[in-house]
Amino acid sequence: MTDSTTPQTPVDAHDRVRMAIVEGRTSLGIELGSTRIKACLVGEDATEVLAVGSHEWENLFVDRVWTYSLDDVWSGLQAAYADLVADVRRRYDVQPQRFGAIGVSAMMHGYLAFDANDELLAPFRTWRNTSTGPAAAELSERFGLNIPLRWSIAHLHQAILDDEPHVRDIRFFTTLAGYVHWRLTGRKVLGVGDASGMFPIDSTTNDYDARLIEVFDGLVAERAPGLHVSELLPEVLPAGRQAGELTAEGAALLDPTGALQRGTPLCPPEGDAGTGMVATNSVAPRTGNVSAGTSIFAMVVLERPLEQAHHELDLVTTPAGDPVAMVHCNNGASELAAWAGVFGRFAAIAGLEVDTDAVFEALFREALEGEADAGGLLAYNHLAGEPIAGLAEGRPLIVRTPDSRLTLANFMRAQLYSVYGTLALGMRVLADEGVELDRMYAHGGIFRTAGVAQRLLAGALDAPVAVGETASEGGAWGIAVLASYLGSADELDLGAYLGERVFANAGFDTVDPGAEDVAGFSAFLDRYRAGLAVEAVAVEAL
Repeated sequence: MTDSTTPQTPVDAHDRVRMAIVEGRTSLGIELGSTRIKACLVGEDATEVLAVGSHEWENLFVDRVWTYSLDDVWSGLQAAYADLVADVRRRYDVQPQRFGAIGVSAMMHGYLAFDANDELLAPFRTWRNTSTGPAAAELSERFGLNIPLRWSIAHLHQAILDDEPHVRDIRFFTTLAGYVHWRLTGRKVLGVGDASGMFPIDSTTNDYDARLIEVFDGLVAERAPGLHVSELLPEVLPAGRQAGELTAEGAALLDPTGALQRGTPLCPPEGDAGTGMVATNSVAPRTGNVSAGTSIFAMVVLERPLEQAHHELDLVTTPAGDPVAMVHCNNGASELAAWAGVFGRFAAIAGLEVDTDAVFEALFREALEGEADAGGLLAYNHLAGEPIAGLAEGRPLIVRTPDSRLTLANFMRAQLYSVYGTLALGMRVLADEGVELDRMYAHGGIFRTAGVAQRLLAGALDAPVAVGETASEGGAWGIAVLASYLGSADELDLGAYLGERVFANAGFDTVDPGAEDVAGFSAFLDRYRAGLAVEAVAVEAL
């Protein structure tokens, strides 16, 4: 027993973290994004990022289907986890063997269908595919709300309409996050936010809409006799509910070295939209967030139902089940990154040693020197089809009139504007519905260069845009926070947990829209909307 007068040996912050890792008092978040798989380890209060790991991967375009192989899923997860473990060793000279909680997140929507033997029936169809037009149109009409092309139910219905042989053998279908979680835990569950991108959710029950389940079953009864979609969908769970534990098989899948032990609880798997909302503390009404990566989307928490359905707007939920209007664009910053690669290569052959971050920094800063309307230049970032713009396929373009001003500054401003172009079309529809925002939060790698993409987004949305310190960690940190929330869900709802625990002392840099940027982007958007006819012709001709 220690006497109160006995001097205590101080434990420094580094040792406290090391002990927390050894004792499994940390939370691990893993997110499978479109181009990177990231792992993020946070401390007990979820506010401090202790270590990170990542692995780059890329989707494949096979037989006109955007896909990833399941082998690449697991090799990529193992590489990202190994990279995180290496970072832990470098920082703290210890290897984690267990965690307080784990969370899995991934790109939403898409279609992974399995038979009674848990075998994949068709290649994974990602959110990027736009081949579900007839199914999405019929479901939107029958349901009385917008069913986007990328939703899982649209993929299933299209397979039924196309009489695909695998339909008769389906016993389960899910998203990428749901699939990974299932393999790690044995549980076929999904967080309500991710589930809302599979099939419409009734926010009063936090479950699939029972009336629309009946509508769907009746609609496909003749083509797919005996199919009951409720039997095929994963179980829905809100944030804070335990969703299983890491099995021995799951631990081996994540860490083939055998160091990771079984038994860690997992939170419900979520989509990247939900983790983005958590990462930006935007789960309350009149708040919203923009997530920018390979795709770009905005999530706006609604105070009231929308007056009518709009093809530009998806109705989804927060990870807690509250209704959200989502503006989802298939194309985000990939074309911008490609151009940065071109300029980086030019620097290299000119004999300049410039790393990738420095290339982006220089080009983004130059964009601020451009004219407010990008000097009359017009850029489209459409590598894939863009439903909001009415495009089944994408053709990246640079278009200008003879009297436009082609400078590097205007070119880069046009490229940054193009990232926000389709998003702004959808947000204009939301504004016409009378939806008001107090603030938009933003996250994603594009915001790492302080004050550039953020400022131009504020101009594009004509609303204040806030960026937090964890903006570049994004959804991997967000799902780590949701995993950590498992320990507090009995005390606080998700909004209170984020506000009182995670973001109580968080720093946000907020930029208000500048009048010149607002007017300049508006002029750009007018050209952008008119020029979509050029995009449509390019798709036909090329």
